[in-house]
Amino acid sequence: QVQLVESGGETVQAGGSLRLSCVASMQLFSTYAFGWFRQPPGKEREFVAHITWQGDNTYYSDSVKGRFTISRDNAKNTVYLQMNSLKPEDTAVYYCAAAPFLATKASTYTYWGQGTQVTVSS
Repeated sequence: QVQLVESGGETVQAGGSLRLSCVASMQLFSTYAFGWFRQPPGKEREFVAHITWQGDNTYYSDSVKGRFTISRDNAKNTVYLQMNSLKPEDTAVYYCAAAPFLATKASTYTYWGQGTQVTVSS
């Protein structure tokens, strides 16, 4: 049974940093692409970033490019999202997800975590 567990979300002041982690309990972790999505209050879920199974290719939404960094450690079955220069509009529940190939559409992703809350105060 596949399980993705996110952690690291908390309340932080604008301009601060957080690192989210996503630990995956699954076979063939290193063959999956992973993505981070977020759902702001009252809004739909949106793409944030994704990374190839090798970790050699990443892609970011325009809203986070230059501030967020996605990475992975296949030896630890873990994907990270380093978030710097946080803004109040980054407030959301953040989800990690696994897909058989790179995509920005949530419907492409097969497995999802339960989410972790990030709140950025002004």
